[in-house]
Amino acid sequence: MKSHQTTQTMKPATAAKKLGVYLPATPAEFQEGVVSRAELNELQANPPAWLRELRHNGPHPRPVVAAKLGVSIAGLARGGMTEPLTTEQIETLKQERPEWLQKEQATQAEVRKEAARLKEKKAGRS
Repeated sequence: MKSHQTTQTMKPATAAKKLGVYLPATPAEFQEGVVSRAELNELQANPPAWLRELRHNGPHPRPVVAAKLGVSIAGLARGGMTEPLTTEQIETLKQERPEWLQKEQATQAEVRKEAARLKEKKAGRS
């Protein structure tokens, strides 16, 4: 007897998150359907023009904005950045380096430094 394997699907929001794009900026057919694992893999392997455009120019979701600015998602919120940003807006922020951004980047650098120290300490005990 063969076992029947069902196709694994996900909501568009989950697929958008995995693709690193802002869901409301995706095409309507993407937002309204479901995405199978095979379709997600195909989108990652051979991104269509709309996906390449979104990844390059945005608008970008908060995790992507935070990563591009070198801050945490909470740091974005503390800086008043609650909306998705385009690549151009992110580059402008990087050039202008407002006080909140400098502070959050310094905080993030300290967090990374401490995490590395703890990892090194743990590795030393093993």
